[in-house]
Amino acid sequence: MTIAQITGEALIGGVARRGAGNSFKAWNPAAREHIEPAFHMVDIDQIDQACSLAGEAFDVFRNTTDEERAGFLDTVADQIMALGDALVERAMAETGLPRGRMEGERARTCNQLKLFGSLLREGSWQDPRIDPALPQRTPPRPDLRSRLIGVGPVAVFAASNFPLAFSVAGGDTASAFAAGCPVVLKAHSAHPGTSELVARAVVKAVELCGLPAGTFALLTGNGIGQALVAHPAIQAVGFTGSRSGGTALMAVAAGRQQPIPVYAEMSSINPVLLLPQALEQHAERIGREFAASLTLGVGQFCTNPGLVLTIDGPGLATFCAAATAALNDTQPATMLSAGIASSFRRGVAALGSNEAVTTLLRLEHEDNQGHAALFRVDGADFLARKELHEEVFGPASLLVVCRDVEQMRAIVEHLEGQLTAAIHLEEGDIEAAQALLPTLERKVGRILANGFGTGVEVTHAMVHGGPFPATADGRSTSVGTGAIFRFLRPVAYQNLPQALLPAVLRDENPRGIWRRRDGALGKE
Repeated sequence: MTIAQITGEALIGGVARRGAGNSFKAWNPAAREHIEPAFHMVDIDQIDQACSLAGEAFDVFRNTTDEERAGFLDTVADQIMALGDALVERAMAETGLPRGRMEGERARTCNQLKLFGSLLREGSWQDPRIDPALPQRTPPRPDLRSRLIGVGPVAVFAASNFPLAFSVAGGDTASAFAAGCPVVLKAHSAHPGTSELVARAVVKAVELCGLPAGTFALLTGNGIGQALVAHPAIQAVGFTGSRSGGTALMAVAAGRQQPIPVYAEMSSINPVLLLPQALEQHAERIGREFAASLTLGVGQFCTNPGLVLTIDGPGLATFCAAATAALNDTQPATMLSAGIASSFRRGVAALGSNEAVTTLLRLEHEDNQGHAALFRVDGADFLARKELHEEVFGPASLLVVCRDVEQMRAIVEHLEGQLTAAIHLEEGDIEAAQALLPTLERKVGRILANGFGTGVEVTHAMVHGGPFPATADGRSTSVGTGAIFRFLRPVAYQNLPQALLPAVLRDENPRGIWRRRDGALGKE
């Protein structure tokens, strides 16, 4: 059995196993036809087996060295690349996304795996702290040392809109592996073949690196998420998807005998704030760039600009003309699934029928496609109508014309938590931006200037998160090396002999890792 083979089976304990439940097939949204082979939903016993094996693998996996886990992450990336064109072509067929997008996403997936490998090799991710004993003090202070360790097996839910970078071996899986946590992965039913191919690459890497077979499992089928989250071996959840799906899993996790954290990315409209001087000087360019960002990926990124806030004045008419012209020139494209396309049509229809809303552009398209739509509303009406604050997942946006900067700030105040916010400004707009910034900081995970939130760079400093409902826990990020901290917890060691301490906390520091000793950072 090769890693490029698709059989429609789950992968549990390193072995391909046919799900015991109902069968289903992948759907090609562009060709509007099913794709072979048939897949089968796993049953409760198979879920239990995968989770139990993950629990058994945890102590062995988390006690591998940083170099061993970094090598494993590198091997996963190498095995994904070894799948070659078979992976790209299957992903294109299951999503309708173009080759360039799939090849770019494959590169991002492998790069972020290797980025976490570099974090492990640097070593300070464990946040080692040493407070030596003070026996002469009254009362004496004991020897105290602490580090971070993995929380345990993590349930990861593959995302529909990123079949590689946020799915089987995506950011949630990479950060969990880096933390030393086994992963039980629920494949997304929209791209099960793509998921199986990548999962086989991960299983092969597990085998090549001599890790326990329970380090990774792939589960197939709909309707299994709540049982997976409820399993007592699971200690955390990574999820990217709908608000209803994420909150349902949060309820299950909170209702367990032992509640566990759910890190869910769910909903964001990513406001863009056009300040007066920027709009007056650059309206045409901003309009074109806004159109490109809105329609990127048929508007199916979590960071597409679904809301634009501006003040009526010089440049507004030019912005509207440039944006609508650019959007009008954009061709409709196939959306990821029939369900997403249907939901998009309903959202656009709701905006278009709202009595307070003016339609600036609304183009016809086939049922399985998405085409740009742009609407306009007065700031007071937006504040008064909560239904206008909801996300429309796809290439649709709402332009809100504010009375002044204070009304713009009030609108931001009334928004739910967001992944991103963009401010377009010139030197004369600095004072207005300063007035807006404190509110934005409370509402948003990433604030950017003179750009748009689409295009999430995978770096150490990136934050891809935000207050609810952008994410379930606004203290975390799902992109960048900071994502590892979702799946770690602190452990302190008091007066343990050197032989029992983890290597990173012993007096000698042969790797030269940065440690905090008596509160001061150093490598001694």
